[in-house]
Amino acid sequence: MARRDYLLGKFGIALLTLLFVLLLDFVLFRVLPGDPIRAVIGRNVRISAEVQQSLREQFGLDKPVFPDQFVDTLGQWAQGNLGVSWSQRKPVSEILISKLWNTLLLIGLGQLLSIILGSILGLLAGWKRKTPFDVGALMFSLIAWATPTFWLGIILLVAGSTWFGLPTGGIVSPENVGKPLHTVIPDLAHHLILPTLTFTILYLGEYMLIMRSSILEVLSEDYILTARAKGMSHFQVLTRHGLRNAMLPMVTIVALNLGFTVSGAIYIETVFSYDGLGNLVQTALVKQDYPLLQGAFLLLAVSVIIANVLADFLYTYLDPRVKAN
Repeated sequence: MARRDYLLGKFGIALLTLLFVLLLDFVLFRVLPGDPIRAVIGRNVRISAEVQQSLREQFGLDKPVFPDQFVDTLGQWAQGNLGVSWSQRKPVSEILISKLWNTLLLIGLGQLLSIILGSILGLLAGWKRKTPFDVGALMFSLIAWATPTFWLGIILLVAGSTWFGLPTGGIVSPENVGKPLHTVIPDLAHHLILPTLTFTILYLGEYMLIMRSSILEVLSEDYILTARAKGMSHFQVLTRHGLRNAMLPMVTIVALNLGFTVSGAIYIETVFSYDGLGNLVQTALVKQDYPLLQGAFLLLAVSVIIANVLADFLYTYLDPRVKAN
């Protein structure tokens, strides 16, 4: 009963957040400077006022912004229609989907490695508190967390290409573009090494610091002292009693990062010329492609909301207080 009420409350908050995001996404790109009709046909193309008015009627821009345009836009979004890109003359949803899988591959690998390595490093550092290992791990994590994304990407790009001959950009080599995925996996993995390493280092430091702080707090609890008094080994205390409770803050930060990591992906994909959502957003900003930016903003915002809902769902299994209340 408590779990159901907890989840229903979180779902209600998520729905309200989604409504706010939809409203913000609609309003934000209508207060930006620029004429959408002029952006579609080109800045240097001369057309009559009658043709401009006809285009405004065709795109529904002659209607009042509220409620007509807002309701029409929500109806189109509900059907998966995010509009047409001004710069690429293609449906926005088609463009986003084509780039989404590339970004998910990069983010997924980087997040998986950073979560595993950061959790293990933080766990060991908290266990070996005030030892040389703890001091070294803490210094490394602070430096990694404070390092600018683009700077680390450039350093790894130069070092990796110079010393190890790794690719400097792209997803696959030019001769493998358009080939079936199963035939280019080695080349794809070769191109993913540097951007994935950059992503892993950046977030590893954050996860290590959170896990270290969390495990130190857990190890000071009375039930840990009781477990030790029962004769349990350090490994049993950590795995059976410490790790599960220490993972609660990690679940929160991981869920938030899963939604917000595209901000870091923008820099990484730009540095490594990686064909993903981050690079797409950067290009759309330069070209002032508002429909594409609006679709990308909506996709990213919904991703953050979904990630938070998943984190709340996991909390019902990891946190006994949610079950008991």
